[in-house]
Amino acid sequence: MNLKTLLALPFAKHIYNKTIKDATSALQNQELILKELLQTGKKTIFGADHNLSNVSNYEEFKQAVTIRDYELFKSYINQIKEGKENVLWKGKPLYLAKTSGTTSGVKYIPLTKDSIHNHINSARNALLCYLAETGNTHFVNGKMIFLSGSPELERIADIPTGRLSGIVNHHVPKYLRTNQLPSYETNCISDWETKLDKIVDETLNQNMTLISGIPPWVQMYFDRLYQRSGKKVAELFPEFNLLVQGGVNFEPYKAKLFESIGKKVDTIELFPASEGFFAFQDSQRNEGLLLNTNSGIFFEFIPANEIFNEHPTRISLKDVKIGENYALIINSNAGLWGYNIGDTVKFVSLNPYRIIVSGRIKHFISAFGEHVIGEEVEFALLKAANEENIKITEFTVAPYVQQGEGKSYHEWFIEFENFPDNMDSFTKKIDDNLRKKNVYYDDLIAGNILQTLRINIIRKNGFIDYMKSVDKLGGQNKVPRLSNDRNFADDLLPFTISK
Repeated sequence: MNLKTLLALPFAKHIYNKTIKDATSALQNQELILKELLQTGKKTIFGADHNLSNVSNYEEFKQAVTIRDYELFKSYINQIKEGKENVLWKGKPLYLAKTSGTTSGVKYIPLTKDSIHNHINSARNALLCYLAETGNTHFVNGKMIFLSGSPELERIADIPTGRLSGIVNHHVPKYLRTNQLPSYETNCISDWETKLDKIVDETLNQNMTLISGIPPWVQMYFDRLYQRSGKKVAELFPEFNLLVQGGVNFEPYKAKLFESIGKKVDTIELFPASEGFFAFQDSQRNEGLLLNTNSGIFFEFIPANEIFNEHPTRISLKDVKIGENYALIINSNAGLWGYNIGDTVKFVSLNPYRIIVSGRIKHFISAFGEHVIGEEVEFALLKAANEENIKITEFTVAPYVQQGEGKSYHEWFIEFENFPDNMDSFTKKIDDNLRKKNVYYDDLIAGNILQTLRINIIRKNGFIDYMKSVDKLGGQNKVPRLSNDRNFADDLLPFTISK
């Protein structure tokens, strides 16, 4: 056991104990955070506009600050980009995190001197909780790879601006720098496939012990390693034993990733976004991600089926219930107020507060009133795939609307690793699973309003080729699980094949 390992263990136990303490006082911490946010927020332009100086509790806060998305924040962000201070938070942001929006184009999310610790410490704490709980110190001394965006930053109003993962790269602790791959130069390559080849060059002969990234892009890295060497990941990296992932539901990618590795490894799930680091997996034994209740964010929750109402129900952490789908709303020391991040979550535990990410608010199908969500289509497909030992590379779902009763249906686009023996039987299994999961969909099928779903087969690497064609390959870009229109689906048609 070397010096780094010796130092890591007591520090990990210290952070683990603090994490447990924070989890047991979550409600008190949330109340204190709201007071601290209001104390600073009332001195800002946003605070003056919303009369925050006269707000002293949560009920008054809900009256003063309405729920908003990025579009309703744009005027404040534009003032920051013009160089104004004290707009959403005191002074100027430390960074602007640049992220792609589906309706807003490029979004610029402020990261402040107060909020940056939320992003840096949360990822660290997840690793240290794992280390303290399992005693697995093997990964500490090997090489670690973080598949991320470019760390190169531009400046807007003299504020460093770039992708969140690139910004965070500048804050990797010195004691991890010698372990970190790829090199800074390789990380700065903008073209994903060129970058991937360089990453393979730099890691192929290294003692990799930890690999981190969004699952589909980690899979691309594993595929490229195999193409180059003809070996599975575990053969190349015998000491590799920890996969850190987040950004999408892990389950659809899990089987193929473990097959590419050649053995089962421990995994840690994270729930970060440009707007904040919301939760992380603190335990290998318990379901769900521990909500980050003492990290500068005051959380609110809206029942997902009310999110588009004019006056939706808004509750704080103390009133949440297990199993209900909530839209996640945040207020933070980055200067975000009543901000709808677009994700839905479910609580699986209230002591401590643990969640699973159940989907995206805008990723649903309700062309016929069924309101099918991501969690339901993932369940329907994965249950059928597991029963038939079918591995799925990627998939998405969209409505197909035709005139006349019983002519419309849900159209699925699936890239298979291996094909079902009977595609019709496999299709029916998925449809039956979805009917059991969503009563409205079941009624529409039973009433002959909708036909049974249909599957379009995407050719091998078809999703990758599509993402490349629209310049969204790699980084933080993700394939939507489902859409309520045909835009994405129609663009995928050239990548389909007949079996």
